[in-house]
Amino acid sequence: MKLFPKFNSSNSLRVIFVIAVFILLFLSSLGYKHNQDLNASSKVAMHTYEINIQLERLMSAIKDAETGQRGYIITRNSRFLAPYIYSRDKVNTSFITLKKLTADNPVQQENLRRLFKLIIQRFTSFENCFKYSDPKTYDKRKLDNHMFGGRILMENIRFQVDKMNDIEKKYLDRRLKIYDQEISLSPVFSISLFLAALLFILLAYRQISKDIQRLKVFNKKLLISSRLMSESESIGKFSTWQWDLDTQKIDYSDNQYRLLGVRPNAFVPVQETFLDFVHPDDKEAIAASMEEIVTKKHLPFIYYKVLRADREIRYYKSTGKLLTDKQGSKILLGINFDITDEHLLNIELQERNDELEKSNKELASFNHVASHDLQEPLRKIQTFISRIPEAEKAGMSDSAKDYLYKIEVSAKRMRVLIDDLLLFSRTNTTKKEFIKSNLNELAENAKSELLEIIDEKKAVITVSKLPKLSVIPYQIEQLFINLIGNSLKYSRPDTIPEIHIESEKINSSDYPGLLDQNTRKFHKITFKDNGMGFDPQFKETIFVLFQRLHSKTDYPGTGIGLAICKKITDNHKGYIIADSTPDKGSEFTVFLPE
Repeated sequence: MKLFPKFNSSNSLRVIFVIAVFILLFLSSLGYKHNQDLNASSKVAMHTYEINIQLERLMSAIKDAETGQRGYIITRNSRFLAPYIYSRDKVNTSFITLKKLTADNPVQQENLRRLFKLIIQRFTSFENCFKYSDPKTYDKRKLDNHMFGGRILMENIRFQVDKMNDIEKKYLDRRLKIYDQEISLSPVFSISLFLAALLFILLAYRQISKDIQRLKVFNKKLLISSRLMSESESIGKFSTWQWDLDTQKIDYSDNQYRLLGVRPNAFVPVQETFLDFVHPDDKEAIAASMEEIVTKKHLPFIYYKVLRADREIRYYKSTGKLLTDKQGSKILLGINFDITDEHLLNIELQERNDELEKSNKELASFNHVASHDLQEPLRKIQTFISRIPEAEKAGMSDSAKDYLYKIEVSAKRMRVLIDDLLLFSRTNTTKKEFIKSNLNELAENAKSELLEIIDEKKAVITVSKLPKLSVIPYQIEQLFINLIGNSLKYSRPDTIPEIHIESEKINSSDYPGLLDQNTRKFHKITFKDNGMGFDPQFKETIFVLFQRLHSKTDYPGTGIGLAICKKITDNHKGYIIADSTPDKGSEFTVFLPE
């Protein structure tokens, strides 16, 4: 019995054709399936690649913020804050992209949530470092704690990023393994290998074309970044340099040459050529610093003068830090700042400070004269007038009595004027010692000072609960005395004076045109009365020294009281405003920072 039937040529051709078609269809379907699997694997790879890229961008933004923070803390130059300011937007952009890329993966979504929480803590650490490195709120212990805590946070962030990268790599490996298993189950035919190779070549060509386009885009961005850095150096009047301590090769940025008054690459950057530009007064110190760089591997801040190629003297500040790359090469990175403008400004500021100190000494001399020399003749005038017996006054003519009365009144007014001027002067010259004080107690002290006139006018004064603030106690007490006394002085005849003092806490944003928006909280203290009031058009001029709205014969005074109030609020970084309605009363509002 024969194993195979006998086919004629026609049937054989048909069978071969059918088999060929079947094989062709099978190979085509197999190639199509392999192509689909390859596309799926490519998508997984691209997905993993995109996640890795976004995580790298996230880390890069945080590192930029960290670099800006360190540069700002070291130099106190606000230009270093630019990377820190823009890093938040970069972090948010990358986070949104990562959230979309991992939307179908609950595990990665949870990891991303933990990562974002760590990043928020890191930016909070940045803010605390800025706060405790500021000269006004400097606290070395807290700064060290936050700097060390920031380093730990960065390690946790890196660990979380590596964890997410590992998960994505596992997903990619798992998918590739499945793909390899499917390929191993398929028959290995030469034609299929050829088609697969051709397919891969085409795909590789396509991918290479895409990579070339991406490389062009990246090169363009790199060129823009390089130009941006060069422009930043020119605008910021600083330059950078690198010193390879192993090869002793030094590289300057183009702006380093410009700061020295020459064109870029005008000379070979070595120690000797740079020393040629250093001013003779500082050349020995700079040479010693260069030697210390080699031995100590760092360069602290050093200030010196440079004699440019055009013989112009410029003032420099330089610093450097040692870095070690992955190959173990030690490179010293440095920055040179042209601080000529700041230096000249400091000289001018010092001269002004000297003038201000001289003025303060002259003002102190004036205080001495006002409190002793000027008041002594007045005391003698008042003493001599008081010694004239009433019998002798009775024998004087009416004009003599009038003259004597005017002398006595003028002497008293001059005494009050000198006392007020002395008080106004002391608000500027005395030591400003802030003490946590209860304002209600200071208000009661003020009422005690004015007790005689309060009883005389039967005034009603109500004081609500006032806050406890760090203030200059005697100045705030004087503020209460002046404002309450002002309300009593300008009360309406035949009307019992009523004065209400109230307080509330407000936000500076409630008064954007008046209060300093850098201070968020203020205490608003209002003084309301039912007095005669004044024309609202004078609500600003009344705080000017010697400004009076009434003649001295109608109401006694020197025009200094409200000016003293304004000066006291200025000393407390506060504000005072006034408003009034004639014949209805006035309202003075004092804003003191929390």
